[in-house]
Amino acid sequence: MKLKSLTMAATVAVAALSVAGVAHARDQIQVVGSSTVFPYSQAAAEQYANETGAAAPVVESTGTGGGMKIFCGGVGTGHPDVTGASRAMKKSEYELCASNGVTDITEVLLGYDGLSMAVSRSGKQLDLTKAQLFQALAAKVEVDGKIVDNPYEKWSEIDSSLPDTEITVMGPPPTSGTRDAWVELVMEEGCEEFAAIDALEKDAKKEVCQRMRTDGPFIEAGENDNLIVQRLESDPNAYGIFGYSFLYENQDKLQAVKIEGVLPEEHTIADGSYGISRPIFFYIKNAHRGVIPGLNEFIAEYTSDDAMGAGGYLSERGLIVLSDARRAEVQKTVKDGVNMPAPK
Repeated sequence: MKLKSLTMAATVAVAALSVAGVAHARDQIQVVGSSTVFPYSQAAAEQYANETGAAAPVVESTGTGGGMKIFCGGVGTGHPDVTGASRAMKKSEYELCASNGVTDITEVLLGYDGLSMAVSRSGKQLDLTKAQLFQALAAKVEVDGKIVDNPYEKWSEIDSSLPDTEITVMGPPPTSGTRDAWVELVMEEGCEEFAAIDALEKDAKKEVCQRMRTDGPFIEAGENDNLIVQRLESDPNAYGIFGYSFLYENQDKLQAVKIEGVLPEEHTIADGSYGISRPIFFYIKNAHRGVIPGLNEFIAEYTSDDAMGAGGYLSERGLIVLSDARRAEVQKTVKDGVNMPAPK
């Protein structure tokens, strides 16, 4: 056990030295992570470059899960400095970080985002319940009191008031935090409306409620939300799932689906009347602070009042901002480099 501890300590020490020794090999900050958080990180990167004259950080949209895997890969210039996430870090990801010597991480609550489902401006705006969305997108559903493979091919088969068109919904892959949040906030809540599913044992119920269909109507579209927009523009009967921030940036091309009578808008997400909202985050590798040139300054910009405050430039891109008091707490946590506790 003692040898194992010494080995780990040596590994961490070497990793730390690798950052300090070859920092000059990378003159740009590296940010990975969620496609939902991507436009916010990109905006902060552009502002940082404009204010400092330094090279803009490289921001990549890898998805929340993909970003965590890369971020937790180790300490040093070969690994990113920041990752964005459309959900909180999981315990398994925290443990992966720790196993690779990434043991000092600050979690930053950036603000809030609403999940949205949208269609092109030439398509039909729907008003759907979570139960109807579950029926459209789940691998198994309840029909006449029995749980069967999803038979629904058209929206009208779910409810005669819905369009007599094929169900075509493009959404994120399993590595995406948006997918995780959609399953939790839409699929799991929607399946509660069906007695036969609700009566299942816990594990069996979880399997039915969480599994998305793979027979065609639901299409995994990858982490590039721009590709979903292109598809929606070419097919007025297709719908797409992504964060509100992306819908906000493309409102000239897209219109939102109502969820239980409510549209995703800044005030409906903020007051909770829109039923699919979530906190969004980014995570800082503190071993890189003071070593990777400009990282501290970039983080200061990203968490400034001008960025994440009311009326800040991130709110102009769709971010639902924190209260003044909560934002001040977050800013102090970032400034002090507080190491996050292990997720439960």
